Amino acid sequence: MIDTALPRAGSPGAFVLAARLRTLPAAASPVVVGWAFSYGFVGAFDWVVGLAAMIAALALQIGANFANDLSDYRRGTDGPDRLGPPRAAALGLLSQNQLLLGVGIAFSVATGIGLYLTWVAGWPVIVIGLAGMLAAVTYVGGPWPYGYKALGEVFVFVFFGLIAVSGTVFVLTETIRNEVFFAALPVSLTVTAILLVNNIRDATSDKRSGKITLAVILGGRRSRICYVGLLVSAFVIPLILVVFDSDFDPWILLVTLAIPAAIGPVRTVLTAEVGGEFNQALVSTARLHFLIGILFSLGLVL
Repeated sequence: MIDTALPRAGSPGAFVLAARLRTLPAAASPVVVGWAFSYGFVGAFDWVVGLAAMIAALALQIGANFANDLSDYRRGTDGPDRLGPPRAAALGLLSQNQLLLGVGIAFSVATGIGLYLTWVAGWPVIVIGLAGMLAAVTYVGGPWPYGYKALGEVFVFVFFGLIAVSGTVFVLTETIRNEVFFAALPVSLTVTAILLVNNIRDATSDKRSGKITLAVILGGRRSRICYVGLLVSAFVIPLILVVFDSDFDPWILLVTLAIPAAIGPVRTVLTAEVGGEFNQALVSTARLHFLIGILFSLGLVL
């Protein structure tokens, strides 16, 4: 487990810890790309609607974090040998009822904003919002937690990339162009890499507790190769778009400026032996994900 000063049980700091603020860039990046696509491709952008979409995405992420903390605790996944960041329930910092309260507040905020966005863009927003909440709660909760069935990466790729970007574009423009799905790919690939490196780190303890992830199925070597493939693809996709789709300007190749930031986490993932060494790679991959999202968005706008 990461060595960090822990807040008092039941304190606001305990809720902040359970909210996992470091994960929020993963939710913010696809919204930023959606902003940029709407402005660059459609010429439509409303700051009020754009900020509302961002707040809703962050609220969903926080609600998902509370729900995952609770569900993993109930299933006994977060034991004393946990290598990742501390979890509030497992450490006795928040009770199950307090975590449920956190989930309720976060999802209430997302729902309230979702109703506004529905008024702006129509009923598809309800479908997107409900699907996002269901995916968040059932990741490690419910009768069939897909995060325990090696489907976590698939759902993250879809919901934190394709749907998050296209959903943002829809509420801003009330339309969807085919190009938005291609624009979402670098986001989908890198956010999936975040989850994969997390699961590579926890593969041993996950397997012992019965949690089957992609890393558990693939094994160490193939999981590491898959991680590198995700990052390489995130840099190659913009090049393919520029070459084969005239709607994308060469400015999106600004993402190549992020290549140096990928070297460190790639080296760690390929060479690290101890699970705890992956914590820095996890942080670095999250930063890379956000950096690629910003650079790609800038390229869409220019």
